[in-house]
Amino acid sequence: MIRIYHNSRCSKSRGALALLEQHGKPFETIHYLETPPTDAELKALLSQLGITARQLLRTGEDEYRELGLDDPSLTEQALITAMTKHPRLIERPIVVANGSAVIGRPPEKVLDILRS
Repeated sequence: MIRIYHNSRCSKSRGALALLEQHGKPFETIHYLETPPTDAELKALLSQLGITARQLLRTGEDEYRELGLDDPSLTEQALITAMTKHPRLIERPIVVANGSAVIGRPPEKVLDILRS
């Protein structure tokens, strides 16, 4: 099953969603701001993406500065917990398919995961 972690207010996320719709395969849309991933789900996503929690953080969000997430001494778990409590910090969109995941920036990157 294909899943997209989607934020309808984000143009890149809307673009990725449109590409999935054009592709014609069934997929599940997860509105992650309303239904944030758990710590375990986020860890699984990070593993599928092949990146660290710090690499998934949106550093331009107010919460990033307010929570002091630029502190290099913060652990991977601390960053994951921050993202589950403040899902706006999660880079988007994330598309999961075929056992792996990709961040849809630019949206066309989602096509790579659909081909694999």
